[in-house]
Amino acid sequence: MVTAERTEQANKYVKEKMLFLPRMFAVMNTAAPEAAERFADFYDTVWKDGALPRKVKELIFTAIGVAYRSPACLIHVIPAIEAGATDGEIFEAVTIGTLAAGFVPNGPGIPYAFQYALKVLEVAQKYRAGESWEYIQPAEFKM
Repeated sequence: MVTAERTEQANKYVKEKMLFLPRMFAVMNTAAPEAAERFADFYDTVWKDGALPRKVKELIFTAIGVAYRSPACLIHVIPAIEAGATDGEIFEAVTIGTLAAGFVPNGPGIPYAFQYALKVLEVAQKYRAGESWEYIQPAEFKM
């Protein structure tokens, strides 16, 4: 049984390494905190500053999330902010993602990706203001 103290310790560790605490890790830390911490170590290894600074890597991943309409990827705007991304940089990244959506085979297309880009900008604004925010729901396409 994982104690509340151990869960909180793991939550803090994951947030330190990943610059945010994804919901799935908050849940994982209640059952398998060691696994979550090892993943956070892996994440930190991949995302730390290298030839590209972490901020740029997070912005790239956010743009990919827009291009593929991935609610989980969009949330990378938060570690991008924590790594120093400005509103202008976020806007440019989601604009690239929106454009890329028109070129992804079987992708969402620009109009649908634009909805995700707007959600990223909304989450960024709410996060900076200390307000609560919510993941975007996956798009439903009806025929």
